[in-house]
Amino acid sequence: MPIRLALYQPDIPQNAGTIVRMAACLGVTVDFIEPAGFLLGDRQFRRAGLDYLARATLRRFPSWPAYQADREGGRLLLLTTRGETAYTGFRFRPDDALLLGRESAGVPEAVHTAVDVRLRVPMLPGARSLNVAVAAAMVLGEALRQTGGLQDAGL
Repeated sequence: MPIRLALYQPDIPQNAGTIVRMAACLGVTVDFIEPAGFLLGDRQFRRAGLDYLARATLRRFPSWPAYQADREGGRLLLLTTRGETAYTGFRFRPDDALLLGRESAGVPEAVHTAVDVRLRVPMLPGARSLNVAVAAAMVLGEALRQTGGLQDAGL
């Protein structure tokens, strides 16, 4: 299974729509772990995703335990400001899943302990965090570059 994104209970529809749009453009599956802070039919979600939502591969999971039980593939990599490892020095594998937390609260401690690796985006001192869609684009781009996923998508 190729690299994919997993959204843990997203709560900002514009960010989730942007991420799903990016994934559709790059041929990446999105695992959508509910409950979300909005409905998938939300106007702001549809506006951010545009017509790409119809092209996206979106797998919905009703809960974190359901995701853990049905998850396919290799390592689960959490993007977090609490990460020990900078994504820029990390070796990605084609079957990795990049997990993104809630914009308002990240992920609970139980999720932190369940993942294989916690990655961070290096930032200047005093910077709190990046927008989740921006961080996703940065790390996904590097993961696809390393694993040949951009070539597989015809890019």
